[in-house]
Amino acid sequence: MRFLLLIAHGSRRQASNEEVRQLAQRLADQAGNRYGGVRCAFLELAEPDIGQGVEQCIADGASEVLVLPYFLSAGRHVAEDIPRELAPKRARHPGIPIRLLDYAGASEQMPDLLLDLAERQIGGAESG
Repeated sequence: MRFLLLIAHGSRRQASNEEVRQLAQRLADQAGNRYGGVRCAFLELAEPDIGQGVEQCIADGASEVLVLPYFLSAGRHVAEDIPRELAPKRARHPGIPIRLLDYAGASEQMPDLLLDLAERQIGGAESG
């Protein structure tokens, strides 16, 4: 059973962390039965951390964990920190694939998403 683990940076502002938790819940709702579960974890400043998130997925029955970085660019966190955090979990669970997916900003749909966001916000403003 595949699990999706959404990884965000984490914030000292708890409301920001709660936004990520709510997004993970919306992903789970929209995914239906495509995944055994959708969880979120944080690189720093919030819990669960990445290692705890992987362990939660496995404890809940994951036979594969798909790690989706909720980041806009391939900075140090995406290129170095997240892979470094996953390495010990891969070593601890060699029979369970832990796959690092592309970060959110790499999506070919990002320009459409941003244009849609802008157009929805200015939609009513142009009539005046």
